[in-house]
Amino acid sequence: MSRPHTIGRSVLAIVLGLMVCVLPVQATSNGVPAHIQNELRDARLSGQGSFRWFGLKIYDAALWVEKNDFQPASPAATKLVLDLRYARDLYGARIAQSSIDEIRQLGFGSTEQQRVWLEKMTALFPDVHEGTHISGVYLPAQGARFYLDGKLLGEIGDAEFARAFFAIWLDARTSAAGLRKQLLASNP
Repeated sequence: MSRPHTIGRSVLAIVLGLMVCVLPVQATSNGVPAHIQNELRDARLSGQGSFRWFGLKIYDAALWVEKNDFQPASPAATKLVLDLRYARDLYGARIAQSSIDEIRQLGFGSTEQQRVWLEKMTALFPDVHEGTHISGVYLPAQGARFYLDGKLLGEIGDAEFARAFFAIWLDARTSAAGLRKQLLASNP
């Protein structure tokens, strides 16, 4: 008779353990994820949208900005957070390569800088699974800080890299113009 009870507890422990592994990024009482609230004094959601490639959803993106500081005409002037929630499994090295391809298309950095940036991103970006969040924090004149599911992943202390990286989504010449428009939706 105690055997089924023990199995029930084991199953419950496994289910609870799995739930902890797939919980979304923790949000504060105002709905802002805690790690974003820690980065931005007075965070507000600027906009959000999805990125699709040949019809396949790759990720959902959300742009968080300071309530009164953000200037959409010059996004590189203020601290901001771009949160990507992946819709499928991807290798970190592939994310890094896609990022450098976009940076190259936008014309940022020399060939040598792009090589160094690719190495740094490849070393930093992990493989992701459906539901994984990677949040990038743009640090004006400093670089970029990255979080994986709300936990600090690392930092790339290169202001030119950060400007180029966030241009992938925010530059007027981005290959994802529709997503850019959605990310900047609440800005005049």
